[in-house]
Amino acid sequence: MDDEALDRLIGKLSLEQKVRLLTGATTWRTAGESGIGLREMVTSDGPAGVRGEAWDERRSSALLPSASALGAMWDEELVERLGGLLAREAIRKGVDVVLAPTLNLHRSPLGGRHFECFSEDPRLTGRTGAALIRGVQALGVAATAKHYVGNDSETDRLTVDVRASERTLREVYLLPFEAAVEAGVWVVMAGYNAVGGTTMTASPLLAEPLKGDWGFDGVAVSDWAAVRSTEEPGRAALDLAMPGPDSPWGANLVRAVKDGRVAEEAVDEKVRRLLRLAARVGALEPHHPRRAPATAARATRALLRRAVSAGSVLLRNDAVLPLDPAELSTVAVIGVHAASPRVQGGGSAGVFCSDVVTPLAGIRSRLRGRARVVYEPGPAPGAPPAPLGTDRCCDPRSGAPGVLLRVLDAAGRELRAEHRLSGRQLEPDLPPGARTVEIAAVLRPRQSGEWTFGAGGFGRITLTVDDHVLLDGEFPGDTDDPAVVHVNPPVHTVRTVLTTQRPVHVVARRELVPGRGRATVVTAAPPGPSPATALEEAVRAARDADAAIVVVGTTEHSETEGYDRAGLSLGGHQDELVRAVTAANPRTVVVVNSGGPVELPWREEAGAVLLTWFPGQEAGAGLADVLFGHTEPGGRLPTTWAATLADAPVTRTRPVDGRLDYAEGLHIGYRAWLRAGREPAYWFGHGLGYTTWAYAAVEAPAHVLADEPFTVRVTVRNTGSRAGREVVQVYLARPGSAVERPVRWFAGHAAVRAEAGRTASAEVVVGPSALRHWSEADHGWATEPGAYRLMVGRSAGDLRWEGTVTVSGP
Repeated sequence: MDDEALDRLIGKLSLEQKVRLLTGATTWRTAGESGIGLREMVTSDGPAGVRGEAWDERRSSALLPSASALGAMWDEELVERLGGLLAREAIRKGVDVVLAPTLNLHRSPLGGRHFECFSEDPRLTGRTGAALIRGVQALGVAATAKHYVGNDSETDRLTVDVRASERTLREVYLLPFEAAVEAGVWVVMAGYNAVGGTTMTASPLLAEPLKGDWGFDGVAVSDWAAVRSTEEPGRAALDLAMPGPDSPWGANLVRAVKDGRVAEEAVDEKVRRLLRLAARVGALEPHHPRRAPATAARATRALLRRAVSAGSVLLRNDAVLPLDPAELSTVAVIGVHAASPRVQGGGSAGVFCSDVVTPLAGIRSRLRGRARVVYEPGPAPGAPPAPLGTDRCCDPRSGAPGVLLRVLDAAGRELRAEHRLSGRQLEPDLPPGARTVEIAAVLRPRQSGEWTFGAGGFGRITLTVDDHVLLDGEFPGDTDDPAVVHVNPPVHTVRTVLTTQRPVHVVARRELVPGRGRATVVTAAPPGPSPATALEEAVRAARDADAAIVVVGTTEHSETEGYDRAGLSLGGHQDELVRAVTAANPRTVVVVNSGGPVELPWREEAGAVLLTWFPGQEAGAGLADVLFGHTEPGGRLPTTWAATLADAPVTRTRPVDGRLDYAEGLHIGYRAWLRAGREPAYWFGHGLGYTTWAYAAVEAPAHVLADEPFTVRVTVRNTGSRAGREVVQVYLARPGSAVERPVRWFAGHAAVRAEAGRTASAEVVVGPSALRHWSEADHGWATEPGAYRLMVGRSAGDLRWEGTVTVSGP
């Protein structure tokens, strides 16, 4: 729909109607206007999956690997296919706008939301995000590039003021968003934080470069509840305040326009963009129902299974992988994460998935009828107790597996009751007069001993077991962070002794407090063996097996939205477990189940180290494919991994006096390591396969024009015994530059496949943007003429060829 047609629709609206469209109608819906044929548009969180409008465990979603795993694929075609899956899920759930991808960077290894971001490098992040955007929007669903901009850590994220130079913003943090706009993204989300003293929802960066230089013609939406004032965002280039219906806009914005403090033309421009988005997703008359291509559940699972192996990074392999089932009679699978993996990160992007294949299940399925699988959990990793679920609880009224959810009024009378499947209820329906949320269940203990129970939320919370009060307290909370208030409220734990001979009636209640959400959580965990006993049993299993597979990882406490990490240690006896098992069996594979970097102090002792990130619902099936050689681990690190946190050159995430200075400038990730002259555990771009490669020849132009792309052709030979995939990477450097530069920087990549003994040619296109730098004096891009070093290799620290390319002016 062209602007003239959009303006005709705007002309039919009063000021009050126009302003009403600029705030959400509900938490997840925009406002509609029947007079112009505009229906409400539905938004939903991503990028792990499409949840829909409600946190309802009965409405399951397809669960993708974490964004960090997608960044590790270095495979835009596959990422685009996964974007198409998100779009099909959105259409199935009636969603118009998927709130993904996240284009913030892995600036510090302590960033709590690493799992939701692709990479430490702006160019790789931009290419991966553009691929996901193309896949989502090809089916008429809007993608959302977020969180614009400088929202790269979680500490004080609602108020932090990020300070970065103009050049740093342009070359590093804005670059992925520019790539998203070039890919045609329809929505950009402004973050909670400020940049240069101005909150992003009122920032001039929404106008320039986003809507000016880059030509973004879509909607700039706020992060949820990020709009805190009326006039500044009203005058700025923000278009939509979410959620609603309450907002600093509404009647206040109408008055500001009538008083001349906000121009009505600014309101018209916001509405024009909103209507343009509505036309794109089929929300304007004539309504065009979106139809996704029919995809069988089996095909969806196959795609997600392939994604697990494509993103898995083989960090080390001492001739242990792949395991040959014909040579195995007994395999020991060890670690709590093997039976209860983390398949997604914590926070607002979470979805409910009903069909998770655990690593233990995947390995057992692959070895069924071939080898015996022995499982030992080892010491507990220190994770919080899991919410009550259908596996050990039933509804006290119906007897059906699950829990009873009730909403009570101030007198304790029941206003609503329903059977639910989980003790984690984030958005219970609240009828008028609601005062208390209650979750009740009959628990049948499978183990006798001291159990740990928990209840989470804010306000007054009580928890009883068979009418014995175990918890009764006031928990007001000290944060307004929506990820904590509405998604991950703190859980308060208590203990009591249970016996297997007697089921118990568990009841948790929380009183509703204004502004503290309605999320209510009830958890329970059985007693476990002592760490020493659990370790002994794990070692015994490993010693008696032909091979051992240890799965270790992070927990909801150590890696989630709303908090940056305090350290990189796995914690909870996990390092001790790995060392003991590898000492008992040299054929030990350590599988790392984390969303971002962790310390691996035993990495040289393990036979193999395989990083699977948060691998999504097909975790175990995809892992088994890799372990037993059905597929090759296809991933390459999108982020440099430190041996210890003390080695990492950029770690600060905590503001000082409200400000977080990006004092390192251009030098984050591998750039910072190179500048510091330090050696990490594993470089950006590192990853092994199941074959070996020789770099046979490189063809590159000696002279190029500054404003034209050029191609580097690299011939590689598969020198191993099986087919494989190689990711050829190109880096640039500018010795003697007149401006500050990284020691070298990533310029492009291409992946090739070849059979054993065969050669393949990788063509890496280096765009003119890889040569340019931002001139703060001229407030524009410039390309320095002269000689550049051109490097080809397997990672930022493993270079196989070096040459020179001379750049001339346009």
